[in-house]
Amino acid sequence: MKSEIKLLSGAMATLAVSVSVLVVLPYLQVHDAAPLPGLKPYSSAELRGREVYIANGCVYCHSQQPRAKAFAPDFARGWGRATVAGDYAYDRPHLLGTMRTGPDLMNIGVRQPSEQWQLGHLYQPRAYVPGSIMPSFPYLFELKPQADKDEVTVQLPAGAAPAGRVVVARPQALDLVRYLQSLDRSYPAVPADRGGP
Repeated sequence: MKSEIKLLSGAMATLAVSVSVLVVLPYLQVHDAAPLPGLKPYSSAELRGREVYIANGCVYCHSQQPRAKAFAPDFARGWGRATVAGDYAYDRPHLLGTMRTGPDLMNIGVRQPSEQWQLGHLYQPRAYVPGSIMPSFPYLFELKPQADKDEVTVQLPAGAAPAGRVVVARPQALDLVRYLQSLDRSYPAVPADRGGP
């Protein structure tokens, strides 16, 4: 009986220390991180696009957390500076991601700011990145004989466009692109020195 109590006590102590170090201390450090100067709240279209991003499982293949130069070649890949807590001030839930089947998307709004590129890449990724394993999302688009004047058509590369039809972006695709374009953390991670010592 004594050994069972010691085992249970040891397990509870280990759990308490682990939770303190891995959950409580990090929370106390970053729970009130203010947004960095340059970070803007999401617009309503960007928030709708974020929901499309979540619903389509983009977070399963893409991260949103470039790492520091000392830990990974993310900067050399052109993914931008390492992120800090203030970069995620408006994100609920945080979409950090753990897999990198595809590239990190935190600064995709800087690397690929073109709406047409983003829409075309969502419709047919291999037309833009040969050998890509990203799935296409044709249900975010509509094929029509011709588009209405207020609809956004996707200008695809030769050979990727369907014959005799135009590809029209649905509102969900446009919102998703707005969200991707908002992923721009190219401002400095540390506020500029204001003339202090």
